[in-house]
Amino acid sequence: MTTNVIIDLTRILQSASLKDTPEQHVQYIVDKISDVIHVNVCSLYLKNSTGDMALVASHGLTTALPVVIPNGQGLVGRVVKSCRAVNIIKPEQHPDYFYVPQSREEQFHSFCGVPMVRLGEVIGVLVVQSKRERILAAEQEAFLSTLASHLSLIVANISIKSNGLPVMNQRYKGLAGSAGVAIAKIKLVKAEQLKDVKEKQGLGIAVETENWLTLHQQVINDLSQEKITVSKSMGDNIASVFDAYVMVLNDPTFSDRIQSIIQEGWSLVTAIKQTVKFFSEQFLAMDDPYLRARHEDIDHLGNKLYQAQLNFLNQTTQNESQHDTLEGPIILMGNQIGVSDILSLPTDQLVGIACHSGAALSHIAVFSNALGIPAVMGLGEINDLQEGDLVVLDGNNGEIIFNPSKSLIKAYNTLIHSKHSLDEKLSALVDLPAITQDGFEVQLMANSGLQADINPGLKSGASGIGLFRTEIPFMSRNSLPSEDEQILVYKQVIDAYKDKPVYIRTLDIGGDKPLSYLPIVNEENPALGWRGIRFTLDNRQILMTQLRAILRAAEGRKNVHVLLPMISTNAELDQCLELMTLVCNQLNVEGIEFVRPKMGVMVEVPAAISLLPFWKYKIDFISIGSNDLSQYLLALDRNNPLVGKLYNSLHPAVISEIQRIVTICKESNLPLSLCGELASDPVAVFLLMGMGVNKLSMSAAKLPLIKWMIRQVTKKDAEEFLQLALKIDDAERIRSLGLQTLQRLNADVNAAYQTGSVS
Repeated sequence: MTTNVIIDLTRILQSASLKDTPEQHVQYIVDKISDVIHVNVCSLYLKNSTGDMALVASHGLTTALPVVIPNGQGLVGRVVKSCRAVNIIKPEQHPDYFYVPQSREEQFHSFCGVPMVRLGEVIGVLVVQSKRERILAAEQEAFLSTLASHLSLIVANISIKSNGLPVMNQRYKGLAGSAGVAIAKIKLVKAEQLKDVKEKQGLGIAVETENWLTLHQQVINDLSQEKITVSKSMGDNIASVFDAYVMVLNDPTFSDRIQSIIQEGWSLVTAIKQTVKFFSEQFLAMDDPYLRARHEDIDHLGNKLYQAQLNFLNQTTQNESQHDTLEGPIILMGNQIGVSDILSLPTDQLVGIACHSGAALSHIAVFSNALGIPAVMGLGEINDLQEGDLVVLDGNNGEIIFNPSKSLIKAYNTLIHSKHSLDEKLSALVDLPAITQDGFEVQLMANSGLQADINPGLKSGASGIGLFRTEIPFMSRNSLPSEDEQILVYKQVIDAYKDKPVYIRTLDIGGDKPLSYLPIVNEENPALGWRGIRFTLDNRQILMTQLRAILRAAEGRKNVHVLLPMISTNAELDQCLELMTLVCNQLNVEGIEFVRPKMGVMVEVPAAISLLPFWKYKIDFISIGSNDLSQYLLALDRNNPLVGKLYNSLHPAVISEIQRIVTICKESNLPLSLCGELASDPVAVFLLMGMGVNKLSMSAAKLPLIKWMIRQVTKKDAEEFLQLALKIDDAERIRSLGLQTLQRLNADVNAAYQTGSVS
């Protein structure tokens, strides 16, 4: 490809990126392609829900009527089937030629089509045509193929229309934030976003600084009032999220950075934008999905500051809906949904939440779970929806369905009624044990990391906290939390669960999760670098303070356990045990009452598996961290969109290694538990029961259904399924067999909870 073509490619993509919508983006590209390679026509076809190829953008082709090429037909169909370019002259003489009436394409005597591929599937075709007979030059064909690769990433949310009308049952895929289904009208949240504000110079350092001090106090007052309101409607634990916002606002690092930017001459809003971006990106860069989701909390706080500043300046915001008279059930939808947006609606009217941005573990997802309403996060920008449109929100599958047909609405209404019926059954199981029909009992515990997580676990009948993450107090500050500050955090969860077991993981920081106030080390591969126990042992003053805080928070109770993350060598374990002994000796000398806690290791580094027999007299238990263990075994980052589709927690290698861990623990008489996504996957739980695993820790929302499934089967059923699964070399076949087996045993979680898609 020549230098000029590369320059053209770069210029087109840069200019197109400035367009407001994907449709404008694509139309600009097809227009410019025609100019650059001197063709009469450039068209973009996308595959619709039936597999036909629909024309969505064209330069030079008559498109007064919708153009749809049937599945597999025409030269476009040939490009799809072969997954390679078709570059020919006299297309009308080709046996695959498909004429579209009224398109007037009979006047074009050359054709070059290249496939648009996304995640291994052809999703569209980019076509150029000319009136004169010409085979497109190799560099021009390469130019088209390169642009097609870029286009495949742009077109995800372009709405394909048929006969001039929106397609029925148009699905927009996101992330499941809270389970359940809702059918309702959309109420749009249109508040201006801080990220969209143009940066500008301030009115003067003194004026902008004074504005910041006033705004700071105003927002703290607003947060205090909102906390009181939320506490009354959702409980103290959910309301405690506001404490995190106040903590950030009162953090000198946050305020100092804002004032420093103001000192450079920037406006207050610009200073807030730059500061929020700085802190948000720190969380966003992390691998841990729970901690990465915390970047949204910073973004929410930034938007709250911006909206408060607009109100302070008596400016009109777009937050006031023009459709306040919407009646009946409502689904809130917007780029970011704030707690104030939720509180603005009667609780009996709000039936669902849909966010263009956001992760499955965001605070809004937590709020949705607490309210018992479905939520879908991370939908991306959707431009066709209007306030008052009727949609189906499917929180089980993480999607919304626009323009639903009557038959689809009827099918989803059936699911909603089934869910209500099942919820009544599940609520009756809250205080009952998770025990199979032949007497095998499984202890189900909850994962936690925020005060807001505590109450949902208790309400779901959790028998303890199987994993308490301790990173948040360290990451929401400008300096290391003191021993007393940590005690307050740990004491809340310990007191809430009283005599139930609480497993507290020591700080899993470093690598992809740096602390901004400590020296930052750039690593080429942070997942394999200075993180977890490696970091805290090299900064043992941090680990010792944390161990002291845990023991003091426990106040002599025997239900508190300490989990050590990322242990991979005997030396690391020995150093941790020595530090615990040193801490106990210190507390003895100080006359502080304590009980030395049981200590265990997270098995998430594959190297730890082979070392377990050597550790059987050193540790009291192990906990399998299935998320990290699976990623390390498969060498796959499940959050990387390029390879995420290859990640499967039921991979035969993962099952085999967990079976090996269970066998070693049985031989070594080591108690074992498992936390991570496997614990909330019904097929995986069925396998784990077959192995004899009797302690699982999961998100509170998943706990009731897993308990129901366990109570429907026998241990013998699980053992028989395990033996079959160990002979299968494909993860999808294992899952399919598992679902069939559960269905046969009347324990089909998908059918019971209606998590399958409705077509």
